[in-house]
Amino acid sequence: MQIELKELERKDYKKAIDFAVKGMHFNQYIENKKELYLYGKYFLYMEMQRATQMVAAYMGENLVGLVLADVKGESKRYQSIGKGLYVKVMELIMKVIVKDPVSSYDKANKKMLQEYKENANLDGEICFVVADPTIQGKGIGSYMMKELERREAGKRLYLFTDSNCTYHFYEHRGFERVGSQDIMLQLGKKEVPLTCFLFSKRMVGENEVE
Repeated sequence: MQIELKELERKDYKKAIDFAVKGMHFNQYIENKKELYLYGKYFLYMEMQRATQMVAAYMGENLVGLVLADVKGESKRYQSIGKGLYVKVMELIMKVIVKDPVSSYDKANKKMLQEYKENANLDGEICFVVADPTIQGKGIGSYMMKELERREAGKRLYLFTDSNCTYHFYEHRGFERVGSQDIMLQLGKKEVPLTCFLFSKRMVGENEVE
């Protein structure tokens, strides 16, 4: 079935959350299913609040993938009071109750980005990339990234990922690994070893050669 690219429909928010939870393996950090869904919702809403570009992939009426990017000089078209309030409440809960267990993750990403910016001019961030984990080999992720490259041709974008995700996908799409850092997430009594990665690429337009 042909892939159609368009805006994310509100009815598919829950499906996008499910893709993020499974594709980014949030279940390794959060065991309770309700808390897992609430965190996935927080993650989607947080990135939608930042996004200036959205590429949602559909097969028929079914959402099969989503890419969000935050590019300098472009308007943030997906913000809303409701999403913003939800993000703020969740951040307060995580800070007060959970004691911000992913701070080491954020610190690693911040350090890598600061070091990379010393020698690179960046135009924006690809902040959310998910695809239906039950559908493989259809080129959904590549199709969405190609559309983003068409829209942002000539701009250098970066993204964060980690060893718990399918980071090799970006290497196969021409992204350069420009930073990496090993960390240990402390989740209560549980420790999760992880490698954080920073990737970057100058977006290639239709008339350019990668």
